[in-house]
This record gives sequence, C-alpha cells and structure tokens, in this order.
Amino acid sequence: MAQLSPLLKQATPVVATHGEGVYLYDTSGTRHLDFTAGIGVTSTGHCHPKVVQAAQEQVGRLIHGQYTTIMHQPLQQLTERLSEVLPAGLDSLFFANSGSEAAEAALRLARQATGRPNIVVFQGGFHGRTVAAASMTTSGTKFKTGFAPLMGGVVVAPFPNPSHYRAYGWDEDQATDFALNELDLLLQTQSNPADTAAFLVEPVLGEGGYVPGNTRFFAGLRERAERHGILLIVDEVQTGWGRTGQFWGQEHFGLQPDVMMTAKGIASGFPISGIAARPEIMEKAWPGSQGGTYGANAVACAAALATMDVIAEENLVANAASRGEQLRSRLAEVTSETEQVVDVRGLGLMVGVEFADAEGRPDGETASAVQQEAARRGLLLLTCGPWTEVVRFIPALVVTEEQVDDAVGIFEESLAAVLR
Repeated sequence: MAQLSPLLKQATPVVATHGEGVYLYDTSGTRHLDFTAGIGVTSTGHCHPKVVQAAQEQVGRLIHGQYTTIMHQPLQQLTERLSEVLPAGLDSLFFANSGSEAAEAALRLARQATGRPNIVVFQGGFHGRTVAAASMTTSGTKFKTGFAPLMGGVVVAPFPNPSHYRAYGWDEDQATDFALNELDLLLQTQSNPADTAAFLVEPVLGEGGYVPGNTRFFAGLRERAERHGILLIVDEVQTGWGRTGQFWGQEHFGLQPDVMMTAKGIASGFPISGIAARPEIMEKAWPGSQGGTYGANAVACAAALATMDVIAEENLVANAASRGEQLRSRLAEVTSETEQVVDVRGLGLMVGVEFADAEGRPDGETASAVQQEAARRGLLLLTCGPWTEVVRFIPALVVTEEQVDDAVGIFEESLAAVLR
C-alpha cells in the first residue's frame, strides 16, 4: 500500500477536514486555533470567501495556460495590479511556483546580469531546499546535509543577530559593527567584489529564528552593493504581503533592493512565487533562462488578485501591525517571570519566543515541548532557529484582538504545564 515518506513528520497531530479564518477543524470536529497559517501562507485566513469565489470562477474558465505558450488574463491582470504594491523601480516580473524556485531564478538572474559567479548570503538565512537554494541556506544543516556536493560560489557573512552574540555581551550595535566589518573582510579575503554577483538577505530571518535586521545593517549592505556594482537581492518570501505590519518587510528599514523574491502569502494558499527586478537588470537574463510548466497558473493568479483585494479592503496590513504589537506585548507580559524565555521579538504577525537553559544555551527541547503542549490544548504553533529554540507565531492577517488573547492564554497555560 502506498504511503507518505516517513520523513514527512507533522509538527502537530491535527488531521484537518476544513478551515475557516484562523481556525482548523479536525476529523473529530475539534476546532484548533491556527497560528501557523501554513507557514505564513494563508494570509487572508483559511478559505476566505472572496478568494474561494475567485478560484472557483477561474476553475470554470481556464485552469492551466502555460504562460510561454499562451497568455491568460489573470496573469496580465496580476502583473498590472502588482504595480500598485511593488517597491519603486522593481517593475519587471517573472513568476514560478515556490520560494525555492524564486531563489534559483534570482540567483540565475544575478549571475547572468553581472557576469560574476559568487553570491554572499548571511548566517541564519533560509532560501529553500532545492540544490542552489539549499546551497544558499544557513539556518540549519538539515536543509543541506547528505546530498553534497552542493553548488559552489556561495560565501557566508554574519547577520547581526543579538541572540548569537549574547554570550559575548554584545548589543545590536556591536553585532552590526561586527557583521559589516566581517563583510568587508570577506570581500577582501574570500570573494573579490569583481567576482561577487549579489548579496542575498532576508529582512527578518525566518527559519533562522525570527530575527529582524536593522536599518544600519541594511544601509551598509546597500552602500557596499553600490560601491562594488553588486546586486542586492531581498528575500521577501515569508516577510511579504503584510506579514510584518508593512506590505514588504524591507519597508521597516528603508531597504532598496535590485531584485526581490516573493511567495507564500501572495495567493492565500495557492502555489505561486516570483521575482521582481529593475528592468535594466531583468533584460540581461539570457534567452530560455526563465520559464516553467506551472508558473503563474491561472487559478493561482486569480487567487492572488482576490488576495490583494481582501488585503486592501480589510486593511490587513494595518491589522497585522496592531495585532502584532498586541501579540508581542502580551507574550512579553506572560513570559516576564520565566527564566527560560530570553527574548520575545519580531515584526507584525511574525513573532518568536526564544528559549535558553540555565547556562544560556539554546533550549530547543523546552521550546518543542511547549509547542507540543499548546497543540494538545488547541493552539497550533511551529518552532524555528538552529536548535529549534524559538516558538513562532504566524497567524493569518485577519486575526482579531480576541483571538490573539485566546492564543496567548493557551500559550501561558502550556508554558506553565511544561515548566511546573
């Protein structure tokens, strides 16, 4: 009898039958408060009526139109609508299916546009599981172990992550000084600027622990990119579409990329991703280097258009900002007396609670135990970080004040049950 790979282990015990908003319902009819949102994908909640209607109507007209064979209207409309929200100057688009594909497309474009082989990534970044994307991922060895050799030309620079430098007594400014100084050393000793095609960075580390960058660090990247003719690629796969309380995570920092990756929340659960670039960069891509069978699927494009409507009409970016502030402050309040919790951080509805043991070492065991206890009590969460030491909260952008309070209450109970 056919069965799923044994490696596909669930983070929660739920077998869902249906979803509505921020709730999932299992085969016994039990309701679960879903603060995973499919890892930040169901931005408008489960089965938002407008997204469902748009997808259903599109299924009845055209399901698949391969977009280098024929053009279809949902793709044309989505491309036009994206001009309303894309960062200034990023007017040229290529669509694919997943974040990994977006990472590979951005890498290929950067190498072709500059004629340079190397890419600098930053410690803790996650960009996907395919070979090139995994080669550029440093959030954990599990994403790249066991199928070497991986792609060459990848050099890793520090990210100003205060959690990693806590043992040295450094604050964010000191961590930022270190990261920028080490980047300069890297360009002097490991990847000559003339060989460096791009810097690739997340505005907020996702799998790396829900760690926001900072304005000075990103300004330093931008300055060095301009000085050396290096492209700056920003990975907005998890931080885009209102997740951080701005439409794009980069907006918190005044960051100006040359190429941007997007996926996850773009279509409320339908698979679509893409890159946006300055036209003068995109036109340097080589003929035949962009394409794909399923990219920009017509139903996914229709769902993305509906998602944009819902985000605008329901003021979901503003809701993410306000509910995110509520979530962070309430989590900080209920964990203030818990010695094992060493940080509550994040932007908008992308919030992490970090655990450490009595010696200050990352405590993934306790974080995972709390996450599992919360699942038993009806709150679905995930972990992240190199040691899975961070419990992350990623509810749909439609989450309400009452639902945030409910989630924090369950988390508080779970914390007490594990640590008693």
